[in-house]
Amino acid sequence: MNLPQDPIMLLSYVNTQLRDHYVSLDDFCASVDVERKDLEERLAKVNYEYDEACNAFV
Repeated sequence: MNLPQDPIMLLSYVNTQLRDHYVSLDDFCASVDVERKDLEERLAKVNYEYDEACNAFV
């Protein structure tokens, strides 16, 4: 799957997907065939990290 390249659009897309369809980041990554580490690194560049309790990047 092609995820948005812009980090803020990516953030919005991932958080929406997590909220509406997935119980964890691991489930999302497996479903869209993306490496969790890569996704977390991309969003860390714009100062967001995954919060497991919230199931969202904050």
